[in-house]
Amino acid sequence: MSGFASQIPSMALLGSGLTGEVGLRVLFSPLSSNIVLRTACCSIGIGLPVYSTFKAIESGDENEQQKMLIYWAAYGSFSLVEVFTDKIISWFPLYYHVKFTFLVWLQLPTVEGSKQIYNNQIRPFLLRHQARVDQLVDGVYGEMVKVVRSHQGEIRFVRAMIAKILGSVNEDAPRLGEIANGSPVSETNSDSESDSNHED
Repeated sequence: MSGFASQIPSMALLGSGLTGEVGLRVLFSPLSSNIVLRTACCSIGIGLPVYSTFKAIESGDENEQQKMLIYWAAYGSFSLVEVFTDKIISWFPLYYHVKFTFLVWLQLPTVEGSKQIYNNQIRPFLLRHQARVDQLVDGVYGEMVKVVRSHQGEIRFVRAMIAKILGSVNEDAPRLGEIANGSPVSETNSDSESDSNHED
């Protein structure tokens, strides 16, 4: 496990030694629940790459940034296909085991799975259909702009409501804090208010 984890910096977070080996054995057991496997897929497919992307951006390393862009292109394409096929394919035995293995394969520097998928599948497809995809994207973007422009009144109303709610929460927060702490200041204020009411 330690050799495997050292290949991907973010995978070192998974641990090493006996704990990591036991975790992988439980994960790859045919009796593992789908909840455990879905969580593992989410952690490996999204969680660790998000952290790796953060590290690549902060370090300013252009090679690492390009690797992460290629990974996200491959992962996004996989997710797009999965949206339409998940309900059917997820019923197959060991589906999530295969998915987990695929997500690890995408990130392994020794095989560069995401780069293989990008160079062999995604890039040729998009180059072949680039004009059509550009037209589709422009059309979708144009429709989004029309929808936003035609609903400006509703958008302003929602913004105003959110601002009003946040404003009232910000105003009430100090008073709620005083009440929660049992502050004598608030008691004094309420006593003085009640005294002034009696005098009137």
